[in-house]
Amino acid sequence: MQEKAHTSDVLVSGKTSFKIEVPYKLIETGKKGTQKPLILYLHGFGDHLKGFEKRMESMLELEAYHLFIQGPYPLYDKSRTKTVSKWGRAWYLYDGKRKQFVKSLEITSEFIQEIVDNLVKFINVSRMCVIGYSMGGYVAGYFGLTRWKHVTDIVVAGARIKTEVLSKESWANLSHLNVLAIHGKNDDTVSFKNQEKEVQTLKKYGLSAEFMILDEGHTLSDPYIQAIKTWLQKNVYKKEE
Repeated sequence: MQEKAHTSDVLVSGKTSFKIEVPYKLIETGKKGTQKPLILYLHGFGDHLKGFEKRMESMLELEAYHLFIQGPYPLYDKSRTKTVSKWGRAWYLYDGKRKQFVKSLEITSEFIQEIVDNLVKFINVSRMCVIGYSMGGYVAGYFGLTRWKHVTDIVVAGARIKTEVLSKESWANLSHLNVLAIHGKNDDTVSFKNQEKEVQTLKKYGLSAEFMILDEGHTLSDPYIQAIKTWLQKNVYKKEE
């Protein structure tokens, strides 16, 4: 006897959001409650808040509000030896396609902006700097160029500022930005030559942009951090008295 074939109907198919807790930390240095800059720190691929905070500890010499945010995408620890809080993190999802890259950068930037918007209601901010290293550098460049109403200074280390994400009309809004692109000449992960070209593009459109190359590789070493501090001090970021 021939069995009757089963039939099935898909009743609903769609997408929904899934939320995950992402830690951040705001540190104030200098005289409490006074107007001062806000510095936003974005770590590299595979790092996390605690690790990057420790690496950037000497930046706390500057009188500012220091905001450390952890990347929203956890990297699963296959060894199963680390707790979730110690897993490395990423800032975006990238499959090699430009459309996916830009979409992911925008989603992450919206997430960062929400944190910043909530914090500035309670602190007195004079200007804002975003500092990003490696993967965090790509986000810092995108965030600074697209959130130009909020950002004054951008520091991108070991990454490329993706100026191609901007429309021709957008450039007119960016003339107030100060940009430091800092790179290691021995960086075999991201070419310094591509970043150097981006700085020339920024200058072409009237931005104050500086390209600085160090005798370093693709590691956020002490010379990087010292150079960033020196550059910020030239842009009215004061050392704590």
